[in-house]
Amino acid sequence: MPRPRKLRCVQRDPVAVFYKPNGIPMRQLKSISLPVEGLEALRLADAKGLDHRTAAGKMDVSRPTFSRILSDARQRIARAIANGWAIQIEGGDYRIKADNDTNYEKTDEKREESAMEKIAVSCEGPSLDEPVDPRFGRAAGFMIVDPETMSFEYIDNGSSQAMARGAGIQAAENVAGSGAKVVLSGYVGPKAFSTLQAVGIQVYQDLDNLTVREAVERFKTGQVKAAEEPNSPGHSA
Repeated sequence: MPRPRKLRCVQRDPVAVFYKPNGIPMRQLKSISLPVEGLEALRLADAKGLDHRTAAGKMDVSRPTFSRILSDARQRIARAIANGWAIQIEGGDYRIKADNDTNYEKTDEKREESAMEKIAVSCEGPSLDEPVDPRFGRAAGFMIVDPETMSFEYIDNGSSQAMARGAGIQAAENVAGSGAKVVLSGYVGPKAFSTLQAVGIQVYQDLDNLTVREAVERFKTGQVKAAEEPNSPGHSA
């Protein structure tokens, strides 16, 4: 007799259980079923952006099991979209999170702490292996890097580059909007520095002549020190 499958923990019942292409009568549609635990895997990995290990802990399954659930869910959704099918969310082997199940709350706190430590690096292009741009305000762009996973996104800084004045302040506002709490650069001018400090962003300077990846690694290993507020307004921000 096969061993019963372990129930996968999900946070709540689906908000909606049926999706269909607009304007096509249901009688003309084929539908595909998506298990509730598949929806939860999509929510954790794709909607919330959790890594597989953290998401697996939330669902109370192993990391390989979570990866299989997620892969199956993605395939089902892709087939439905590619073929114009309806999606029915139903069934599966799952349980709703119990009131005393603190796994969700603990991993959410860890995720928030990780997100608070995202790093913005002034850079000359959208790659971890591009050089750190020595300028902050007039940098080509910023790499927003998660130091734990080294995943990243690129923010173009063209709008600041085109400004005759206030480029550093505009760049600082762009970085603040990204959620980063650390800036790595070559030099940050006084006004940009004050703007960053005002929103709780720590500044590290003198990291030019490194790649973005190398600068982040130095930060992670404690090889850089937080900068003091500059007092030489003649420098470019």
